[in-house]
Amino acid sequence: MLKDKFLLNGKVAIITGASKGIGEAMAEIMAEAGAKVVVSSRKQEAVEAVANTLTAKGYQAIGVACNVGDAAQRQQLVEKTIAAFGGVDILVNNAATNPVFGPVTDTDSAAFDKIMDVNVKAPFELGKMVLPVMQQRGGGSIINISSIGGLTPEPGLGIYSVSKAALIMLTKVMAKEWGKAGVRANVICPGLIQTKFSEALWKNEEILNKSIKHLPIRRIGQPEDLAGIALYLASEASAYTTGAVFSVDGGYVC
Repeated sequence: MLKDKFLLNGKVAIITGASKGIGEAMAEIMAEAGAKVVVSSRKQEAVEAVANTLTAKGYQAIGVACNVGDAAQRQQLVEKTIAAFGGVDILVNNAATNPVFGPVTDTDSAAFDKIMDVNVKAPFELGKMVLPVMQQRGGGSIINISSIGGLTPEPGLGIYSVSKAALIMLTKVMAKEWGKAGVRANVICPGLIQTKFSEALWKNEEILNKSIKHLPIRRIGQPEDLAGIALYLASEASAYTTGAVFSVDGGYVC
């Protein structure tokens, strides 16, 4: 049946940055679709809270704390996932950072390195770690969460935009090189979504009004607006989709 193509029964999904916002919404929809979900973010109590909410609904989920900028913690995330659920089929690289809001001249070397380590290097390293595991299981899906800032520079988000542009190209490289292993890689570029991460933008009335004015869909997005496309990319419904870039932005860049 058509709906069966969107089911994730027997699949194991790691979702980083999943203690709130976009990552939490993706964790819930994948758990609802039948996946065993590993909720990951920096704080154990935060990921356990989300995992407990999911298990209370009858889904399978665990929380594993991981600062994706730390190599040892990335390794532990993958190892704990395999120990708990036997493998990895889906990796959602959603965790991101942006410690600077303003002109690029305000971004010092330490901030630049942190942005690149978390937003680009971490998805690269996690992807490499899960690749052989996915290959052994007959394939898998990597979903990288970029930004419309990766398509066109966003005011005040200069180096963040650079990192998200790099993540788009990294996704395309993964798709080209890892397709023969049965691993697909796609990237989602959210627009302005009402999350804690972006509150510096949507809590600024001038920025908010200007953004909405330029949106064909006259509202900012909600985390749940990203969940459906993530489920599609994680499932067999997208079996012939790899290396694709999906803008989910209310029409901002159209």
